[in-house]
Amino acid sequence: MEVINTSGRRKAAVARVYLKAGTGNIVVNGKDYKEYFPQKNIRYNLEDPFTIVDSAKTYDLSVNVKGGGFKGQAEAIRLAVCKALVIVNEDHKTLFKEKKYMTRDSRVVERKKYGKPKARKSFQFSKR
Repeated sequence: MEVINTSGRRKAAVARVYLKAGTGNIVVNGKDYKEYFPQKNIRYNLEDPFTIVDSAKTYDLSVNVKGGGFKGQAEAIRLAVCKALVIVNEDHKTLFKEKKYMTRDSRVVERKKYGKPKARKSFQFSKR
């Protein structure tokens, strides 16, 4: 099996994933993923696609991710991993679609408007 290259996005994060046959090593930006994402609930986003298809120790994963925060980065990686596993086996697509892992979540932060303290919040109105 050759190296499969996919990308995923979430908020401001962009992840490039390189999937190849191996022993289950996951490297994110040159570090082990447990070191890069110390929170268990965030690590779950990386591990879940492999547990769904029962291939946790079958593939090695090398990830380059930039932009956004740790949650956006983890979800961008999850989308890219799901895309790569679908390239390996087309039957996985229905499993990922059930969990809604194959859709790009396009919600981003709304920009701040001038004359307001935040995007929608207004200053207190005074009639007199």
